[in-house]
Amino acid sequence: MNLNFKTYNFNTKIEEGNALIFDIIRKRYVRLTPEEWVRQHVIHFLIEEKGYPKGLIAVEKALTYNGLMKRFDVCVAGRGGEMMVLVECKSPNVKITQETIKQAGMYQRTLGIRYIFLSNGLVHVYMNLNRESGMFEFIRDLPHYADLP
Repeated sequence: MNLNFKTYNFNTKIEEGNALIFDIIRKRYVRLTPEEWVRQHVIHFLIEEKGYPKGLIAVEKALTYNGLMKRFDVCVAGRGGEMMVLVECKSPNVKITQETIKQAGMYQRTLGIRYIFLSNGLVHVYMNLNRESGMFEFIRDLPHYADLP
């Protein structure tokens, strides 16, 4: 499926009847689901378009929120090691809704994230935490890594 991203080079294969895609962060092949297709595009977008170093990107890591185990899609650390960007990926057939924003907000409170990037591959939503008001504001684009505070 064509997504609203530039075309990237992916390594894919079929194994035991399952389509797999190589994740350059996790350094292994993972099952190619519609959400994973979006996630892999996001990872390449962050690295190739926005200059985020591969070594500062975490993919599908567990975290605890209100005693519940949750898993974020993609998170990027800043120069000082603090988590700066949270990405929530959805399948292209899943709309980005207020519920998606709420889900990302839960992760943000746990991780102290500054920027949120929501994508279903077709629609991208970017938000920035206003440190003074404590509220998220919609922004036009995600900053380049060199421009992060």
